[in-house]
Amino acid sequence: MVRLRRAFSDALVSAAVLGSLMLALVAADGRVRDHVMPRFGGPHPSTALTHAGGQVRDIVAIVVEAVRDQSVEHAPLLIFVLVATALLLAMSRT
Repeated sequence: MVRLRRAFSDALVSAAVLGSLMLALVAADGRVRDHVMPRFGGPHPSTALTHAGGQVRDIVAIVVEAVRDQSVEHAPLLIFVLVATALLLAMSRT
C-alpha cells in the first residue's frame, strides 16, 4: 500500500514538473505559445480528438525546437540546472 501511494505521489510530482515546464515554455517562447493556445480553445472537442495525434506531434516538435534554441542561448544556465537536478536526485535517493 505504501509503495502504491509513493508511486502515485511520484507520478503526480512528475506531471506537475512537466506542466510547469510547459507553462514556462509557453510564457518564454512565442512559437510554443502560438501552437499551444489554439489547442485549448477549440469549439469542437470531437474534431480536436480526431486530430490529437498530429497536434501532439507538432507540439512536441515545437517544444523540442524551443528547448534546443533556449539551451544554445542559455548554455551556462542549462548546465547549472542539469547539475542541480542531478544533485537533487542524488540527495533524494539517500
